[in-house]
Amino acid sequence: MSEQSKTPRRNFLAGLGVVAAGGVAAKLAPESVTTAVSNVFTTQDPDGKSYRLTEHVKKYYRSTTI
Repeated sequence: MSEQSKTPRRNFLAGLGVVAAGGVAAKLAPESVTTAVSNVFTTQDPDGKSYRLTEHVKKYYRSTTI
């Protein structure tokens, strides 16, 4: 078997190992860590400086479609 065909398989298996390790780490993380991470994604910016889907942003998105 050539080295060229072994490389994608090795990369896939290495990536699978990384994903599995991340899943185990997330499962074993203390409750306070998982709560803090979920709060980061659910809290809203009180100053209004966060990303908003405004009309000019929608126009840009429409201009980038193929």
